[in-house]
Amino acid sequence: MANVGPSHRLTGHRPPATERFDRNLAEDWAYAQVYTSGQQRADALPEFMHHYNHYRAHTALGGQPAISRVDNVSGRHP
Repeated sequence: MANVGPSHRLTGHRPPATERFDRNLAEDWAYAQVYTSGQQRADALPEFMHHYNHYRAHTALGGQPAISRVDNVSGRHP
């Protein structure tokens, strides 16, 4: 008979940038304020992501926002 109980599983390596992004999500969005519901928290995510990508200074980018590293945002270039 197969073991059907819980088992220990290892996750793969997570790059430091991923760990930092997760920490930013937790500190600056998910737990930055009190939400009255999961839906209210989910509704706040697009605004947070827009701020994170367009306005927040990123140390790894010399203080520039993430959008500064994206080429062809408007889709006008082939």
